Amino acid sequence: MNNKRNLMLTLAAIVVLFGVACFVQAEVDSYIRRIINLCLIYAIIGLSMNVTNGFAGQFSLGQAGFMAIGAYMVGIFTVPVELRADVFYAVPMNPNLVNVYMPLWLALILGGVLAAFIAGLIGTPVLRLRGDYLAIATLGFSEIIRIVITNATSITNGALGIKNIPPLNDVRYIFLATAVSYVIITLLLNSSYGRAFKAIREDEIAAEAMGISLFYHKNLAFMVSAFFAGIGGGLYGALLGTVDPKNFLFTLTYNFLLIIVLGGMGSVTGSMFGAIIVTAGLEYLRLFDEPLELMGVVIPLFRPGLRMVVFSILLMVCVLFWRHGIMGTNELTWDKIINFVKHPLDGFRKKGVQGK
Repeated sequence: MNNKRNLMLTLAAIVVLFGVACFVQAEVDSYIRRIINLCLIYAIIGLSMNVTNGFAGQFSLGQAGFMAIGAYMVGIFTVPVELRADVFYAVPMNPNLVNVYMPLWLALILGGVLAAFIAGLIGTPVLRLRGDYLAIATLGFSEIIRIVITNATSITNGALGIKNIPPLNDVRYIFLATAVSYVIITLLLNSSYGRAFKAIREDEIAAEAMGISLFYHKNLAFMVSAFFAGIGGGLYGALLGTVDPKNFLFTLTYNFLLIIVLGGMGSVTGSMFGAIIVTAGLEYLRLFDEPLELMGVVIPLFRPGLRMVVFSILLMVCVLFWRHGIMGTNELTWDKIINFVKHPLDGFRKKGVQGK
């Protein structure tokens, strides 16, 4: 009974949020829409990274490389055919690709599938490593992907990047992509595969003793993570309207690591909250980078770079109070929401009793 109720509430929430997305698209200026879209895209990529790092317990740092694959698939196949000569002016585009055009949704899926395929090839040797060694190896492969993209000039236009991608600043489209990604990842993690991921995270030896194939499930988590990172990367490229190898430096991965650590390693809803806090927070703290004048006196502290200092201090405070992130390994469920609506003061009462 509760499962049916939760399903209906989830569908209703998606419909309501889609209505909000339609309102935002129609009534809100393009700057706010861009921030919201970036939050949604980062939520997809944060979720993808959490599948490997938070649920399967494998410390991977390869998201930037898989994002690049998805972004370049969108760039290569969605630029109008008549504009490709202007983009590939230094080295002509590969003749086998020059007349191939795809709609955005198909290019996104292709980018995700290619990213998952490459992740499967990489995972065969790499996922036998653990901990820091795995992190270094995946980080290295991410850089290899970026270097290959930089040098495949007739396909990716090399260091010049690909411009004239039809811009996508549509909150409705990106919200639907985020909602579908959220539902699929949640269903996967609540299935027997998700339970196997969690068992591996908790104790690999015990999981293997129970008959769980470590290599198969690690590789599956890695490929699923890469698929959704490719989807997110494709949306990111479409949002920017251009893709460039410098957009996918390994430092980009640290943003998503920050999102899942702040939101909670092993929490789907935590990844969503982390994406909103990090993305919107960094954007709205820009006021600290601008000169401030009070009563004719210029405050010398306000200068470029102060934003990151303030943001870092806020993160340190959050980590001190929430060591395992805002959500930890917990999820925001409908039962918790309903209980809170019915008894909003219960949490404070319990804290007060414990304090006594």
